[in-house]
Amino acid sequence: MPTYEYKCKNCNHEFEEVQPMSAASLVMCPKCKTPNLVRAIGGGGGMIFKGSGFYHTDYKNAKTDTKESKPKTTPSTDKKADPSTKPAPPTTPTKPKE
Repeated sequence: MPTYEYKCKNCNHEFEEVQPMSAASLVMCPKCKTPNLVRAIGGGGGMIFKGSGFYHTDYKNAKTDTKESKPKTTPSTDKKADPSTKPAPPTTPTKPKE
């Protein structure tokens, strides 16, 4: 149900009232008891999302966290590296000794 803001023209009393959309506007001021209430244009309330699936942390998995925290190994530090691979030749030309 929406929350409506009301203001009295007589005593300037302001208050909010939760009412169904189909309900008629209030007329009587609860403070001064005169029929001078005006429904103000409110900013409205924010949306409230309830349930799972709305936060980034809802999708995290314990298995995913442990995999990401482990350091990754490279083939040069791996003990089971492929012995058939050869090291790359040097990219800079070498000068012959004189």
